[in-house]
Amino acid sequence: MPAPEVPRQRPLYGQFPTALRFSVRDQTRNRLAGLLLVLFVPVWYLVMDALASGETLDFKLYATREVLHVDGGRLTLISAGLNSVTMIAGFVVFDAVRKALAFDRRLVFAGYRQSTLIGAKSLAVALVAAAIALYTALAILFFWRPTAGGWFAVFAGFTVIALTYGALGLVLGVLVKRDLEGFFLIIMGGLMDTFLQNPLGNPLANKPVLQWFPSFGPMQFAAGGAFGHTALWGHLALGLAWAAGLGLLGLLIFRIRTRVRTRSVGRAW
Repeated sequence: MPAPEVPRQRPLYGQFPTALRFSVRDQTRNRLAGLLLVLFVPVWYLVMDALASGETLDFKLYATREVLHVDGGRLTLISAGLNSVTMIAGFVVFDAVRKALAFDRRLVFAGYRQSTLIGAKSLAVALVAAAIALYTALAILFFWRPTAGGWFAVFAGFTVIALTYGALGLVLGVLVKRDLEGFFLIIMGGLMDTFLQNPLGNPLANKPVLQWFPSFGPMQFAAGGAFGHTALWGHLALGLAWAAGLGLLGLLIFRIRTRVRTRSVGRAW
């Protein structure tokens, strides 16, 4: 009996738009995530601003060694935005990737290149993460009006942390077998990560150990631009390194999970 033949690959120019459309569709059809984005973000801002407004906090910029004396409410709005972005971006990508994994295997078997699917997944994650970050950064303007440069720093920090947790959602989507496990890891990871960066709720927020957390770079960049009028590009690059590392890990596992396996058939007995 001859071994099954791997299907012939389709032209690349026709594969990528279709794969991208599927990936974007899967990540934007989650109604719960959309509801969280539209309603939860402003409500979360409102609660955190009411709790922290008026307090003065000391926030350390590690690149310049400068300690900023900032309004606690405004700093908490940044950490609240980072927290919202981590949960929503991670949740959206995890749910979409996990549900589409079997379909992606069928696409590979039907002739789609894995490299094309990987490129489409990466671009879709980037687009969705940027959209989530943009909405979250725009919503902050109802509670605080930073300078144009300060708002851009906040938006850039939100975008990088959205990419990081989108990449984490990709890793969990191809690795974790049940929804509950993935949701728990994303929610608890995001809560611990972002709130430890805020000296309002964490007296150790200015300690060096926090440099090892994914949100450290985006938080430093956002706070530096918004309060210190300093562009800490190295810290933004540190956040991008977290996103790239997690993204490469997730795509590697995705490649392994979707590859077409052929078996050689020996002599029939």
